[in-house]
Amino acid sequence: MKSVWITAGALAAAMAMTPACAQAQTQDNPVEQGVKAWQSGDYKGAVDRWRGPAVAGDADAQFNLGQAYKLGRGVTADLNQAEDWYRRAAVQGHVQAQDNYGLTLFQNGKRTQAVEWLKRSSSRGEPRAQFVLGTMYFNGDGIDRDWVRAYALIVRSSQSGLPQASAALAQMDRYISLQDRQQGLTLARRYEEEQGRPQPPVQFADNTPPKPQPKPQTKPDAKPRPAQVAIADKPVVKPAPPKPAPPKPAVVRDGGWKVQVGAFGDPGNARKLWGQLAGRFPGRQVYYVKAGNLTRVLVGPYASRAEASGACASVKPCVPVGP
Repeated sequence: MKSVWITAGALAAAMAMTPACAQAQTQDNPVEQGVKAWQSGDYKGAVDRWRGPAVAGDADAQFNLGQAYKLGRGVTADLNQAEDWYRRAAVQGHVQAQDNYGLTLFQNGKRTQAVEWLKRSSSRGEPRAQFVLGTMYFNGDGIDRDWVRAYALIVRSSQSGLPQASAALAQMDRYISLQDRQQGLTLARRYEEEQGRPQPPVQFADNTPPKPQPKPQTKPDAKPRPAQVAIADKPVVKPAPPKPAPPKPAVVRDGGWKVQVGAFGDPGNARKLWGQLAGRFPGRQVYYVKAGNLTRVLVGPYASRAEASGACASVKPCVPVGP
């Protein structure tokens, strides 16, 4: 059975994407004093200020100590110590600590214990947790193997911009059947709907009418959330993508390859989808192919698998179909 493995480098890169420390809101609070020391490069001074409140039960200070031990700043790097301090803050409801606790349990080889916390983080839309949990489902690593659920989680993580998830998705595409990928994409859409996102993935192999999306509502927090201060490298700001150039006429070669962009029980829905996507496939034609009770929406022709895969780059879901 094929497996997709998370290398130490990939996991470390994913976990390092959001290193932040929690800051108290009163100027004379030792937690904030520690944050200021950290920002000035006095890591040991920061740790010394956080340790007392952490031992006394302050969740922000506990989380910050976990970060210090994970990064090895002000103290010797120690994932076991990081795990312990994350745990203390996590059980008090500290969301960032819960996210890092599940990831650190996984990194420390405690797969079964990690599952509960990774599921919590994944349900909140945390892409690192979705990446790790999806890979566990694919490999049957600490949890029962479930390729449909694995594909759904990795798709969601990849769509959040996590590059490690996109690389894992490319590996999974080589082993997971088209039917399981269709079901995984449908499940990913359902996850997005349950989370209340305004733009879930495009409907695929699903015959039920889309549910109306609830309008976002703003609810005041019972208590103001503490500000978050980055304690590692500054976040990378991605430049805006350049405007696409007008498409140039190209010679269409037929190598027997097409791409599938949907499958519907109602043929009218298949035609409606093509009406929305036709502009993304200049020079190609649509094929409505019956497959049992479904009408598959195929677009082509393409000369090769590589050309078909390239056509899928800007459309999700989209699956190359060979001759």
